[in-house]
Amino acid sequence: MTDLLKDALRKAAMFCAYQERTQQEVRERLKDWGVLGDDAEEVIAELIQQNYLNEERFAKSFAGGKFRVKGWGRRKIKQHLQQRGISGYNLDQAMKEIAPDDYQATLQELLTKKRQSLRDENPLVIKQKLVRYALSKGYETDLIFTVLGNE
Repeated sequence: MTDLLKDALRKAAMFCAYQERTQQEVRERLKDWGVLGDDAEEVIAELIQQNYLNEERFAKSFAGGKFRVKGWGRRKIKQHLQQRGISGYNLDQAMKEIAPDDYQATLQELLTKKRQSLRDENPLVIKQKLVRYALSKGYETDLIFTVLGNE
């Protein structure tokens, strides 16, 4: 391994140690540093071997965090993970981080909080706004109507 690659590996390890990263993010950063092709793949392989880079761990952490902290739904989380280059098995594992009971309870909580902020008299308009809000958060249509129907 050349000095340039050792330096890139050291920088990439610090980059990954700071926060969970995907291979795509590391590849882009290596490209910015002028490390391309097989050299970049060698650095990424070494990061995986040293457990600095683990896409399953990233996906689980990302999904759990976005659900708990931001109240995102499965659709939005899945879309953002796919944009970051996560797919297949890792995507499925990330979705398993969200418990079905917590999922529905979180949606219920979000809609209750949103309803309190709405100042409209027409119940149809309120329901439309709640549905749009829940869809923008990434929740599934059938679940939204189930939760709204239970109120």
